[in-house]
Amino acid sequence: MGAKVLERFPAGAPRGSWPAEEYAAECRAHGEPATVVMDLQADAFLVVVPVHDDD
Repeated sequence: MGAKVLERFPAGAPRGSWPAEEYAAECRAHGEPATVVMDLQADAFLVVVPVHDDD
């Protein structure tokens, strides 16, 4: 099972601002099982949804 990246957000958001979490919550409100993960190499938060491999 893999994941599809819906959106990327820089990790340097202002204090008290959580744009990746807000975007993921909006996606979940529309039925997408979105979660937020950290891409350490890119120093960014990624909003992802699971993708099932049909092998």
